[in-house]
Amino acid sequence: MRQKHALIPTLRTVAEAETASHRLLLRGGFIRQLAAGVYTFLPLGNRVLRKVETIIREEMDRIGAQELLMPTLHPAELWQESGRWANYGPELFKVTDRHERNFAMGPTHEEVVTDLLRGEINTYKKLPMTVYQIQTKFRDEKRPRSGILRGREFLMKDAYSFHADLESLDRMYRNMYDAYVSIFTRLGLDFRAVEADSGAMGGKGTHEFMALSDVGEDTIAMCESCDYAANVEMAAIRSVGSDSTGSVKDEVPPVKKVATPNKASIEEVAGFLGLPTKRLVKSLLFLVDGEPVLVLVRGDHEANDVKVKNLLEGSAVSMADEETVFRVAGTLPGFVGPVGLKQPVRIIADHAVAELDELVVGANDQDAHLLHVKIGRDFHVDEVADLRLIRPGDACPRCGGVIGFRRGIEVGHVFKLGTRYSEVMNARFLDADGKERPFIMGCYGIGVSRVVAAIAEQHRDEHGIIWPVAVAPFQVHLITVNAKNDEQVRLAETLYDRLRNAGYEVLYDDRPERAGVKFKDADLIGIPVRIIVGAKAGEGMVELTLRRSGETAECSASEVQRQLPDWLKRSDISDQR
Repeated sequence: MRQKHALIPTLRTVAEAETASHRLLLRGGFIRQLAAGVYTFLPLGNRVLRKVETIIREEMDRIGAQELLMPTLHPAELWQESGRWANYGPELFKVTDRHERNFAMGPTHEEVVTDLLRGEINTYKKLPMTVYQIQTKFRDEKRPRSGILRGREFLMKDAYSFHADLESLDRMYRNMYDAYVSIFTRLGLDFRAVEADSGAMGGKGTHEFMALSDVGEDTIAMCESCDYAANVEMAAIRSVGSDSTGSVKDEVPPVKKVATPNKASIEEVAGFLGLPTKRLVKSLLFLVDGEPVLVLVRGDHEANDVKVKNLLEGSAVSMADEETVFRVAGTLPGFVGPVGLKQPVRIIADHAVAELDELVVGANDQDAHLLHVKIGRDFHVDEVADLRLIRPGDACPRCGGVIGFRRGIEVGHVFKLGTRYSEVMNARFLDADGKERPFIMGCYGIGVSRVVAAIAEQHRDEHGIIWPVAVAPFQVHLITVNAKNDEQVRLAETLYDRLRNAGYEVLYDDRPERAGVKFKDADLIGIPVRIIVGAKAGEGMVELTLRRSGETAECSASEVQRQLPDWLKRSDISDQR
C-alpha cells in the first residue's frame, strides 16, 4: 500500500484517552470514535482485526468447529423463553419495529443458537456439534471506557457446542481451552487462564483468559510458585485448621453484652474494645434468590458474594436492605449477630470463623456487641465453607505458595453451560434408547476487537505500538528519506515491486514529508521491520531496522529479500518472554 493516498490520519496528541492503547490506536490512525463506545476501524486497524480473525478461524477449524453467521436482531420471544429478557439487565439493547414487535440487539447468541439447533438436530447420531461465528455484538455499557477495551459495539467470536453427555462436553471444553492457549500465544499476548464465575451466562465450569495489564478491570490471584491463577471472586482459600464447628469448652466464659456506642464498623468496634479485628466476626445478611442468609466472616476478611451464591446454588445474590435486616435481626446493619435473631435464617460460616475458639459479634441491639460467643454453645451454624475473598499473601490452594495480585483484561471465556438453555427452551434430542433428553451445551467467547487493544496495551513504548509479526498491519515499512530524490525513489519503487511480488505485505511511505515526520509516524504505526532508503541509495544500499529492539544494519538492496525472513523472525524472538 502506498502511504501517500492511504487513509492513515496520524495525530501528535489526543484528548481524553484513558489508556495507552486507546491513545496510541487513535494517534496511529487505527480507530476513530463515532459515539461513546462506538468506533470505526480505519484501514490499518481493520487489517490488524482481520489478522486476529484469521488466527482464530484457523484454530477453531482445527478442532472441528463450523463457522456460521447468525442474525444480530433477536426476537424478544427467544429471550423471554430463556428468562433473560427481564433478567439480563440494562445492558441489553431493546428495539421495537414498526409493527410494535420487540427485538434485542444481540450481546450474545445462546438463545438464537439453541433455537437453531433444536430445529435441526433431533438425534444423538448428529452429536457432538460445534458451531462458531465472528460477529458484531451490542451491549449498552453504562460507562464505555478505554476505547475498544470496553465499548457498546464490538466484534466477538462466539462458539457453541452441543453434546449428548458430559464426557463429550468435557472433551470439547478441553479442546477449546487448548485452542485458546494456541490463539493467544500466536497473538503474542502475555496471558493467564484463570478459574472464573459464569455470572449472567449461567452454567458451571468456566475459565477466563486474561491478558496481563495494569489497565485491566479484573483482579487475578496468582501463585508465585506454581501456575495457579483464578479470578479473585473464585480463588479458593487454603484452610489452615479444622473446619468443624467445634464443641463447647469450659474455659470460654459466658456471653457478655457490652455497649459499643456509635461504633458500627469492625475497625471502630475493635479499637473501642482494644482487640485485633481478626478476633471479631462480621455478620452479613445476604439475600440469595430473595431468601435471607446470614454469612459469618472474620473481621479482617471480606465476604465473597460469588462464593455465597455458588455454595447455595443461587442465581442472584445481594446484600439485604435495611427493612429485611430489621425484620430478621431487630436492629440496623453494623450490630447484627447470630445470637438471638428475631427470625430464624440459615447461618453459614467461613472456615476462619469456625477455627476461632470464641467470637465477638453484634448483639442484634443498636450500639451493643457480645463477647465470649461460642459456636455450638451459643448458636449453631448450618454449614462451614470457604466464603471469603482471597488476599495477597494468602497461601496458594494448590501448592501452598504465596498468592499475589495482578490486573488483567478479559480477552476470552469458556463455559460449561450444561442444560441451562436447553431445559428452559425445550431443546431436546433422542438418545440411543429413544428417550428425549436436553442438549448439554458449552459456550466459548473471544473479544476480537478487545484483543486488538490488549495487544496494543502490552506491545508498545513511549513512541507508539510495536505489533507482533502475526498481527501487524504490514510486515515491512518501506520509507524514502527524501521523496524528491530520484535515486531514492527509483530504488524504493524497485524494492516495493520486488517485495510485493515475493508475497510480503509492504506499506510504502512515498509521501513528500520531512524525514522526521515519516519516522515519527513509523514509530506510531509500529510495523515490525523498517527499510529506509536514504543517502546511500545511489550505491544500492538501504538500512534495515527492527521496530521492537531498534537493531539497525546496512544492507544491499539486492540482499533485502534474502535477509527479510531472518529479520522478521528476530522481531518475534525479541518478543518472547
